[in-house]
Amino acid sequence: MNLSPQAGRGRNSHTFVVSPEHERLLQRFPAQTHLIMTLQDDLAPPLLAPDEPPPVIEANTDSTSPFLFTCDHYGRAIPRALGDLGVAAQDLTRHIAWDIGIAGVAERLAADMDVHLIAQRYSRLVIDCNRPFAAASSIPQISEATEIPGNGGLNANDVEARQRAIFAPYHARIAQVLDARKARRQPTILVSLHSFTPVYAGVARPWHIGTLYQHDNRLPPLLLESLRAEGDLVVGDNEPYAVSDTTDYTIPVHAERRGLINSGIEIRQDLIADESGQRQWAARLARIFRTIEERLHASRLLTA
Repeated sequence: MNLSPQAGRGRNSHTFVVSPEHERLLQRFPAQTHLIMTLQDDLAPPLLAPDEPPPVIEANTDSTSPFLFTCDHYGRAIPRALGDLGVAAQDLTRHIAWDIGIAGVAERLAADMDVHLIAQRYSRLVIDCNRPFAAASSIPQISEATEIPGNGGLNANDVEARQRAIFAPYHARIAQVLDARKARRQPTILVSLHSFTPVYAGVARPWHIGTLYQHDNRLPPLLLESLRAEGDLVVGDNEPYAVSDTTDYTIPVHAERRGLINSGIEIRQDLIADESGQRQWAARLARIFRTIEERLHASRLLTA
């Protein structure tokens, strides 16, 4: 799959179109609203150098599918200016830095279904693109039991530089795509793709896959039913995590505030750590999602 930077955007461009609807959506998150609406103020030096890649990468931008896939923790890149954040090389390959295996699943799944995928290539240790700014894990000083020295002692300018360079372009692009889909009356089913570590803080997690949701009662029940019908899976219902306004960003802001059909998906990382597992899970999910799309159409739940 050819994942490319957002078309028409410079690598360090801070000019984004934010619709009135998106402004209203972000009123629940004042810090994010202030950031997005002041992106054109370029007084602060950019975090990313001109030769560094932009945070947003996409595939299948012309897709007519009702599905839209997002991948907040797709990559583990770190801006050159931040070095290694004081973290050992082996720790930067662990789950604390990114969602292991989900990039391969997302690419294959989007290609198989011809679905628009919007992904974010920088490490969640730089800034977590699925956290409100008020959350301690937005720029974590400790992740699981690992200290992140480069995230300690940051001043307001340091924090805003990360928000400007990575968080804002990613979420502005998602909002822009959703606005465009609404304008052309293209229905949207937003699925946020993630993976989770098999053992966290010494506790083993039995689930193979989980659905994550808060208010939507359309997609999650269908997903749970379909996944359980596979017969060989331990399926989590809001496990190993649940979605909330205080711990999540992508689903609450982009999906729930717009009334979109939505769910998060978490796949256990040991199942998708290699290409074989990624192919198998992408094929399984593609089959399940196609069946669910048919059921949503039959129920007349797919509307713009």
